Amino acid sequence: MTLKQVYRWIAIVIVIIVLGLFAATSWYTVDESEQAVLITFGEAEEATTESGLHFKLPWPIQSVETLSKETFSLNFGYDPEQAEQANVVRMITGDENILQADLVVQWKIIEPSKYLFSSSDPEQILYNATSASLRSIIGSSTIDEALTDGKAEIENKVLDLLVSVMEDYEVGIAIQDVKLQEVDLPNEEVRQAFMKVTDARETMNTKKNEADKYRNEIYEEALGEKDAIITRAEGDKIERVERARGNVAEFNALYNAYSDNPNVTRQRLVLETLDQVLPNANIYIMNDDGNTIKYLPIGENASKNTPPVTESSEDDTTEEENTNEQEENNNG
Repeated sequence: MTLKQVYRWIAIVIVIIVLGLFAATSWYTVDESEQAVLITFGEAEEATTESGLHFKLPWPIQSVETLSKETFSLNFGYDPEQAEQANVVRMITGDENILQADLVVQWKIIEPSKYLFSSSDPEQILYNATSASLRSIIGSSTIDEALTDGKAEIENKVLDLLVSVMEDYEVGIAIQDVKLQEVDLPNEEVRQAFMKVTDARETMNTKKNEADKYRNEIYEEALGEKDAIITRAEGDKIERVERARGNVAEFNALYNAYSDNPNVTRQRLVLETLDQVLPNANIYIMNDDGNTIKYLPIGENASKNTPPVTESSEDDTTEEENTNEQEENNNG
């Protein structure tokens, strides 16, 4: 074989290799659970390739980077797969107490081009942002909120802050959810001291509630007594007003009667006044212009034995006395 033939075969082999390389790298497939980024001369396209069979320019002109669409988990503070080497994350609360917290972050890749080329290690950026967000929120919360019923609010605040931080970093990661796994005191000694403080606080709250209950009872009783006094005062006011109106009406009636017949009205008023002033006394009313002496058996049984003296009986008595007087004169 001549040298020319050798060169020819070498050229044919090179052409076959190049054609085979072109044919092998001119197409690619993307699975349903994946997303692909097409890279041309090292520059990534912003559009994401969907699942299916696709064609491209052969390598090294274009290449493809495939990333998963699944949701990933970041364990902050505790990793169940590396429990022995897991770091205990301690942080200070807003009321200057120390606690340890574990957080799980659910995240996924939404912009593969930024995830691949905006940073050298986007997962480390996510870890650091998670640490900063959790420490910031715990640092503005009290230990009671972190250990009891404030966990849900802390999770929501951490989620909002972490989403905002990751959007500022623009690494193509979207935060789906955060979940506090465990929030506890760092050791048994601190736990016992905290329990004593909690018991004292519960005792204080119990005493305060009892005092508030007693205060409310006394206050309600005072309000009821006040309302009763006001009601009685209103009743007395109405009674006095009505009594005054009745007195005015009675006075007007007496005045009208006195205007019509002054003498009779005057005598009636005198008699009614005597009856009111002396309700149990025996009253004798006499109308006599003579000088005779009258005998009135006023005593204990006078009201029973002596009939009431009227004007007619007074005239009869006067006539009888005059007759007796004339007989005495004749005898004399």
